[in-house]
Amino acid sequence: MVIEKNPFPGNALEQFVLLSKSTKGAACSELIKQVLEAPGVYVFGELLHMQNIEELSNTPQKNFYNTLNLFAYGTYKDYLANKKDLIELSPAQKKKLQHLTIVTLATKSKCIPYNTLLEELGITNVRDLEDLIIEAIYADIIHGKLDQKNSQLEVDYAIGRDIRPEDINVIVNCLQDWCSACEGVLACVETQIHRANNEKNKSMLRKAEVEQEISNIKKTLKTQLQERSDGTDEAMATDNREAAAISEKGKKSTKIKGLKLLR
Repeated sequence: MVIEKNPFPGNALEQFVLLSKSTKGAACSELIKQVLEAPGVYVFGELLHMQNIEELSNTPQKNFYNTLNLFAYGTYKDYLANKKDLIELSPAQKKKLQHLTIVTLATKSKCIPYNTLLEELGITNVRDLEDLIIEAIYADIIHGKLDQKNSQLEVDYAIGRDIRPEDINVIVNCLQDWCSACEGVLACVETQIHRANNEKNKSMLRKAEVEQEISNIKKTLKTQLQERSDGTDEAMATDNREAAAISEKGKKSTKIKGLKLLR
C-alpha cells in the first residue's frame, strides 16, 4: 500500500517561540501544552532553549519542561518508562509522540517490522498501527508504504528531529568522514580521467600512424600499377613494330618471287 504525502505541510513553531518571550511560570506551562498538541509542529529545540522555558526546570512545573524535552529527543517508550516525571498526555499529544517515535525508528532502519512498531508504540492491534502510520504519512513527517505481505513499514523519507547538544560532535565527525570519503572518490575519478585521456591520445596517435601507413601503401600500389601499365604499353609497341617489320619483309619476298617468275 502506497500513501502519498500531505501536499500542504506546515510548521507553526515560530509563533510559540515568540509567545514564550513574554510568558512566565504557569503561562509557560500552558504554552508547552499547546505546542505539544499543535498540528504541524514536530521540532521543539528552539523553544526548549528559550530562557523562560528553561527556567521551568527548577520549578514545580518542571514536569512540563521534562515533557517538552521528551518530545524533542525521546520516544513513546521513554514516556511509558518515566511517566512520574512527565505530564499526562492528551490523545493528540500521545499520537504526536508516537509519530515522532516512528521518525526515530526510521533513522535507524528503512524497513521497520510491525512487531518492532507495536512494541515501541505501545499498540496491540495491527489495524490501529497501520492507521497511525497512514496518519503520519499524511502529516508529511514520513514517506513510505505499508508492506502488508511482509508485515513491515518501508520508509523512503523521514523528517529530522531535534539534535541533542552532545550529539553535535558525532555529527561533525560523521560529516568529516563523509567529506574525506568524497575527496577519495574525487581523487580516484581524476586518476581515471587522466588515464582515459592518455589512452585516448595513444589511440589517436596510433590511428594517425595507421592512416599514414595506408596512404603510403596506396601511393606504392599506384606507382606499381603505373609502372606496370607503362611497361605493357611499351611491350605492345615493340610487338607492333616487330609485326610490321615481319609484314614488310613478307611483302618484299613476294615481290622478288614475282619478278623471278616474269623472267
